[in-house]
Amino acid sequence: MQEGADGRRSKGAVGCARGSASPALACLGERERAGGRRQPVTDALDLSLLAKSSGSSLPSPSLSPLLPCRCGISISTTMDFNMKKLASDAGVFFTRAVQFTEEKLGQAEKTELDAHFENLLTRADSTKNWTEKILRQTEVLLQPNPSARVEEFLYEKLDRKVPSRVTNGELLAQYMIEAANEFGPGTPYGKTLIKVGETERRLGGAERDFIHSASINFLSPLRNFLEGDWRTISKERRILQNRRLDLDACKARLKKAKAAEAKAAAEHELRLAQTEFDRQAEVTRLLLEGISSTHVNHLRGLHEFAEAQATYYAQCYQYMMDLQKQLGRLPGTFVGNAESASPPPASASPPAGAAATGPAVPTIPVVPTAVGTPNPGPALEVLNHSNVKPPASGTRKARVLYDYEAADSSELSLLSDEMITVYSLPGMDPDWLIGERGNQKGKVPVTYLELLS
Repeated sequence: MQEGADGRRSKGAVGCARGSASPALACLGERERAGGRRQPVTDALDLSLLAKSSGSSLPSPSLSPLLPCRCGISISTTMDFNMKKLASDAGVFFTRAVQFTEEKLGQAEKTELDAHFENLLTRADSTKNWTEKILRQTEVLLQPNPSARVEEFLYEKLDRKVPSRVTNGELLAQYMIEAANEFGPGTPYGKTLIKVGETERRLGGAERDFIHSASINFLSPLRNFLEGDWRTISKERRILQNRRLDLDACKARLKKAKAAEAKAAAEHELRLAQTEFDRQAEVTRLLLEGISSTHVNHLRGLHEFAEAQATYYAQCYQYMMDLQKQLGRLPGTFVGNAESASPPPASASPPAGAAATGPAVPTIPVVPTAVGTPNPGPALEVLNHSNVKPPASGTRKARVLYDYEAADSSELSLLSDEMITVYSLPGMDPDWLIGERGNQKGKVPVTYLELLS
């Protein structure tokens, strides 16, 4: 009977192993047949296998004290080590907090740094503060839109390429050209819109190049300093502060020690703390002295920024000068303050709102000529001073804005801030006027003058 029972149990175990049960249950059946009491670790392993096979989970804390690590150290031993380290760190933090508080209250002595080190700290803080201000304001100059600046900042933090953005000049150019196509590109207004739109597109391209150059050559070094070098300096300064607090705490313990053994232990701790403090002070000093090389790097970037800005404004000036010349050659185009060549009657008074609405600096009226029509006379081909007579009316005073050197005998050299008399002749280029200074006459460029009424 006993053998039959054992056989049934064996068959049941084998059947269970061959049926729907998992290999873990088969392992349990085989161990039951073998007999004997299983060890706790074996039981835990069996329960773990059973849990994995059935899809359930067992609480890991109940198994962790029983499972050995491969390195031979149990998890409980590791947890004890971590607790001791945590308690030690908490003790050090508490000691530093007490020392810092007593220093603030004037109840403890503080190790002072030498004057040179303090100057280095002050210079580093000043460099950091002004670098942040210059960086932020330069970003505002290059991109006035705050939403666009936030978007670019997020792209940089995500290490993604900032998408290309259409400049305001390029967008204005697009609107002008589209309007010209709708109004009619052959009309005077349409032609002018196209010319101005093309110039605005060129201005937008120049602005894009300037922003790109300034971002790479000027803003990148500033950001690299704040995000790289300054973070390292700040980290080492915090470590130095902690080493200084440890040193002063050791000095305080040495003063309070009474027994010989306590004094010996305090002196040993003081020597170790002094060594750590000196080593950290030297590391921090070297980093602070590197601020000089940072200034040199920023100086190089500043020169490149100024050069890029000068190039940008020179391009803008040239584009606008070209636009003025093109507009002057278009028929039906108003140049400056387009008025009649003949003066108004003496009895006629100017409109009441003219002074308020008119430009502050009026320009000389110029008689436009049709495109392709030859000039009515040879007065401008070779300027003969004796033949050029000022008109009976229409002359004005002008103040010279910049020095100008005459290119040939038909032109008049100018000196900044001097006053001359100017007037226009029929058929003249709208960018030029006739200037008189005493007995001297000659052509002068309009852009170098401030025309007075």
